[in-house]
Amino acid sequence: MAQHYLVCGTEDCKRNCQFYCNPCHQRLCERCRDEHQESPDTKDHEVVPYKQRKPQLPEEKCNLHPKRNVDILCKDCNVPLCAKCIFMKEHTGHQLDDLEEKYAEKVAFCRSEISKIQVYYLSTSQGLKKEIKEDVMEIKKIMDEIRNSIRAEADSLKELVDKVTSDKLEEANKIEETLLKTLNTQEKAYEDYTEYLEKLLRELHSYKSVANFKIVFSDDFENLKIQSIPETTQPVLPVFTAGQFCKDDVSKLLGSVNFPNTKPDNRRIKPMETASTQLKLTGKQTRRDVEKSDVKQTLSLSSSVTKVREYTVPGVDNVYHISLGKSDRVWASDNTGNLVHTDLKGNQLQKIKTSGTDGYHTVTQDGDLIYTDRKNKVINKIKQNNTITEFIKTGDWEPISIHSSHINGDILVGMKKGGEAKVTRYNKTGKEIQNIQRDNKGRELYRYPHYITENINGDICTSDFNKRAVVVVNKSGQHRFSYTGRGSEFWPLGICTDLLGHIVVCNGLYANNTPDIIDQDGQFLSLLLTPQQGIRPYGVCVDDENNLHVGQYNTNTVTVYKYLQ
Repeated sequence: MAQHYLVCGTEDCKRNCQFYCNPCHQRLCERCRDEHQESPDTKDHEVVPYKQRKPQLPEEKCNLHPKRNVDILCKDCNVPLCAKCIFMKEHTGHQLDDLEEKYAEKVAFCRSEISKIQVYYLSTSQGLKKEIKEDVMEIKKIMDEIRNSIRAEADSLKELVDKVTSDKLEEANKIEETLLKTLNTQEKAYEDYTEYLEKLLRELHSYKSVANFKIVFSDDFENLKIQSIPETTQPVLPVFTAGQFCKDDVSKLLGSVNFPNTKPDNRRIKPMETASTQLKLTGKQTRRDVEKSDVKQTLSLSSSVTKVREYTVPGVDNVYHISLGKSDRVWASDNTGNLVHTDLKGNQLQKIKTSGTDGYHTVTQDGDLIYTDRKNKVINKIKQNNTITEFIKTGDWEPISIHSSHINGDILVGMKKGGEAKVTRYNKTGKEIQNIQRDNKGRELYRYPHYITENINGDICTSDFNKRAVVVVNKSGQHRFSYTGRGSEFWPLGICTDLLGHIVVCNGLYANNTPDIIDQDGQFLSLLLTPQQGIRPYGVCVDDENNLHVGQYNTNTVTVYKYLQ
């Protein structure tokens, strides 16, 4: 059957709905969203992606004034009111809230609790249940080994040990039965807990319904809490102690099955904070970080480079810099200040005019884009709802390049003022916390830091065109090394790092038109591409699949390569 999709709420518009105007409670497609924000009457309205919409307050008639709808919440009485109710004596002096805002908070709470259950409680309990099944298999394996050991000794003693062998096997069977009984009980506990969570999920989903509007303000709802995951213990595995052959003590000869003197460990339940990082990006390790760590163990530089795909960035003349966002979205810019948001199919999502030319934009941990405005000496932020705000003022310094740390969310900015240059570190809220300008002998580190990035070890890697070097300092600002290429023609352009700590820098413009790969200590490893391949690289970045995106300065086509194996 064909699946119905949500359509735009604008009259006579049948396009797919992607956005939502919270003040108007109207569904919007991308085109109608743009018209809505350009209209003088609605340009200040809050327009968000549809999934981030605020729920519309259902029409509920006031009990005391049936011709009016409730739209106010008395905080002291915790009851919905209409505008006429607030003048009643029993609510005089009480604190009042916008009912629609409070209702949105309640629904948001439901969504949050649903996410916790789906991401943490269900997955964790199911993981523990899987662990129990693995323990069952391990118990069976250990007990098989023990039974084989018992039989091996029994065979060497022939008929004399047959009776004792039977007794020992029975003892082993009883131990296995006891262990499996315990594990079955634990498994049943998690099955019951899973049923409870699924019931709670259905209940929370029901609270989002308009029909249950009043329930979300009840005491039962306020006291709603998720029960903790049951604690269970891992089984202590029995071991077999071999005996000594002796006709007088058959029982001792065949050994015994017993438990080591070890206290059983509680099954490891990951803390809620770990799961919370899967709901939103923070400076802590996420599941993707864990997956990357696992992948890192098996990755290495490939002996050959494979072209994966190409995509075109509309609205730019060339691709000087690339910032990868979420959901296969890309920000790309050229040398004339055009900054374009696009997907990998070449569909333009947004375009703005800036004063930047080189590595002047980056995507933050929250998924927002920040970019430098050299002309006005500020750093701007573009939120995911496409609103642009001023984020950081840089004073007398002209911001050139920028990078948002994947480690802790800090913001690194390459700047210049007259004949001076420096790198400044801000925290994710925009507070200045570090300035890096000279080495420990007082010599200038930078002249024109037009691209900047951070390596996995915290090193700050800067492509400095005027010094014709990649300047690398540690996270404390101490100079580690400068890479100046392998010959006289080294003009560093776009720069990025990968999961293995490799530094990829474009050597182009007047030179060999190749991306150089060096390790995190500055040693040259290889040329990623050769001039014969016809690529003129300028901007580079690595995606989550460890592919390298290469933008060029003679075309608006970006080529994607796989260079790790």
